[in-house]
Amino acid sequence: MKPNTLTPADVDKIAKLAKIPVTEEEKKTLAAGFIKVLAVLDTLKNADVKNVEPTHQVTGLENVTREDDIDATRMFTQDQALANAQRKHNGYFVVDQVLEQ
Repeated sequence: MKPNTLTPADVDKIAKLAKIPVTEEEKKTLAAGFIKVLAVLDTLKNADVKNVEPTHQVTGLENVTREDDIDATRMFTQDQALANAQRKHNGYFVVDQVLEQ
């Protein structure tokens, strides 16, 4: 298996996709860290797990759920909800469009 390679240019591309600013020094540090993580993942890929049962939950805890009951006494009517709106149209709030590059 070929060794994992990741360059500062690769980190730069990932950072741009995630819209995270990184300095040149951080790119070098992150590239080295990513290579270490990928090496650990390669080690895990080679682990013999054919006789291991899948584990989905290890704590024994269960989700606590409740019924999704509607309490009409705590609900606003549409007119009440829109009462203080600065701008509204056909029963909806009107807000400025937000588009950023």
